[in-house]
Amino acid sequence: MKTFSEILAGLEPSDHLKKIELIDQDGHVAGLIENRPGSQGSVKVYHHLHTKYGSLGTEAAKDGLALYAEHTADAQAHPGKHPNIDRLFEVINNNLTFQIQIS
Repeated sequence: MKTFSEILAGLEPSDHLKKIELIDQDGHVAGLIENRPGSQGSVKVYHHLHTKYGSLGTEAAKDGLALYAEHTADAQAHPGKHPNIDRLFEVINNNLTFQIQIS
């Protein structure tokens, strides 16, 4: 099984992005991931999900959990430690959909 670092290396570049916003069904910003140290991997994952799926729904969230590799199990064991992974569990568990806005 590939590690998170190995998976990130195979995803499209996202260095040019400033942030990713998740927009709920009411048009409100429900999540923000800024492209800065500590969240650059999440920007890359969510950018990939946007490119592949167009929005963040159940199928995209399951793919995202696979991309986070070893961090997914750590997020399950320690809720709150990885909020961008926790959000993917929330999407799956509550059948949510978010639009992904990239800037």
